[in-house]
Amino acid sequence: MNSKPLLVGIAAVLAGGVALAAYQGLRDDYAEVLAVTPVMEQREAFAEVVSATPISDVVSVPRRICNDVAVTRRLPERDGNAGGTIAGALIGGLIGNQVGGGDGRKAATLAGAVAGGYAGREVDRRHVGGRVVAGTEQRCQTISEARDQVVGYDVAYRTDDGRSGQIRTEKKPVDHVSLGLQDTVVGYDVTYRYRDVQRQVRMDQDPGDRLPVVDGKVVLSLDAPVEPLAAAEND
Repeated sequence: MNSKPLLVGIAAVLAGGVALAAYQGLRDDYAEVLAVTPVMEQREAFAEVVSATPISDVVSVPRRICNDVAVTRRLPERDGNAGGTIAGALIGGLIGNQVGGGDGRKAATLAGAVAGGYAGREVDRRHVGGRVVAGTEQRCQTISEARDQVVGYDVAYRTDDGRSGQIRTEKKPVDHVSLGLQDTVVGYDVTYRYRDVQRQVRMDQDPGDRLPVVDGKVVLSLDAPVEPLAAAEND
């Protein structure tokens, strides 16, 4: 009887058993998580817009109205009051010039000019003007009108973690709405112990109550390299 195939089979079974035991030993090797502290930061939070309902209200809106209205006015007969004053002074001066002679005539001329100017000015001031003409004049006024106007929006939203809520905004949002600055978890400070060695590391996720260990190294993330343990420090 050829015993070689039997020996090979026995060796394969033994090797498989050793490998299985090693795998189970690695799978069941964990580091104990002692504490997990969330790391918080103030960040602007956004949420997906589910619906946006407009809110209307009656508001008072000012409006300026201008109209052309018919008016009448009287044209001036002279250019201001200067015409009557000048004319009166000339006439009064001529009359005064006819009185006396020498210095008396000069004084009389001056007095006549003053008196005539004053009289002419009074005539102009009492004068009603020239002919009456018709025309148009623009007159404006501001009125208030009551209008229905959209004053905001009731926005229903849903966050990435499934929470829902509602806020009021002045403008209609598109796809996302800002919830303002909020305390946001940006990581976790994890304290763990393995073989009497205690260490702390920052992780992206809460690891729970234990961390897997492979080849004596703690696995911190599926995408990140394992964290080497200083087990040799106790040796």
